[in-house]
Amino acid sequence: MPARSMALSMTGSSTLAGTAVELNDEGFFVDADAWTPAMAEEMARAEGIEHLTDQHWTVIDFMRKEFFEKGTGPTVRVLGKTSGVTVKELYELFPKGPAKMAARISGIPKPKGCI
Repeated sequence: MPARSMALSMTGSSTLAGTAVELNDEGFFVDADAWTPAMAEEMARAEGIEHLTDQHWTVIDFMRKEFFEKGTGPTVRVLGKTSGVTVKELYELFPKGPAKMAARISGIPKPKGCI
């Protein structure tokens, strides 16, 4: 099955890294506390990212920190200005839409302002 189709089919009750989790109709975690780093690796592969680099983890950690502090994930603009990763690098790391794709892999809800 192509990676894109696999990513889109991850909705409802899914098993990631051997654990049952609930994902909404867009593949975002219903409960951000259910997320684990192993799940991020699995979700990244489903999105076509074979290996999460240190830069990926910088973004993932930043996304989760922002969500738990502010109640929503950051926009691409905020990510590019405050995460330590430039907007250009964000699009290289998460080519299918940095804020949305990074939020999904980070186990947080879709950031406000994402289409």
